[in-house]
Amino acid sequence: MKKIAVIYSSKYGTTKKYAAWISEELGADLLDRTVVKPTQIGSYDVVVFGGGLYAGGISGVDLVTKHRPKKLIVFTVGLADPATTNYSNILKKNFDPTLLNEIKVFHLRGGIDYKRLGLVHRVMMAMMKKLVIDRIPPDKRTDENRAFLATCGEKVDFTDRSAIAPIVEYARTL
Repeated sequence: MKKIAVIYSSKYGTTKKYAAWISEELGADLLDRTVVKPTQIGSYDVVVFGGGLYAGGISGVDLVTKHRPKKLIVFTVGLADPATTNYSNILKKNFDPTLLNEIKVFHLRGGIDYKRLGLVHRVMMAMMKKLVIDRIPPDKRTDENRAFLATCGEKVDFTDRSAIAPIVEYARTL
């Protein structure tokens, strides 16, 4: 039986929620990225790493890019709908091409509660709305743009336990 760790970096809780579900399904150790020591990574056969998406970065992913596990699966969590979002620039920004060819990456939809956002994230979201989304003519807005505007300032939760099935299935093949 393979030894598996699910490591997560979660600021507002949705990544942690997905990580807990994945850990439960796989019977894996669940570890918060803030307490994981790089030396621990090598003791696992498979590492599933989850991080929230913030300004094109995957929160905490440097842990597994600098200290590569034997087998790595990554999942991201963001507001955008994975079915309609192109993540290629995010992947290029966060992984070197060699590592990207060796790993499997999944994208999950999270949630947001604007009342819980820290100051930096509140400012970033306000700037995104004012400087990007509001400047796009209504007839040129994408589904993602419209969804952003519809949820701006609100509390929304798009988490879905069934969305972890492909990650769990893939992890079981390693």
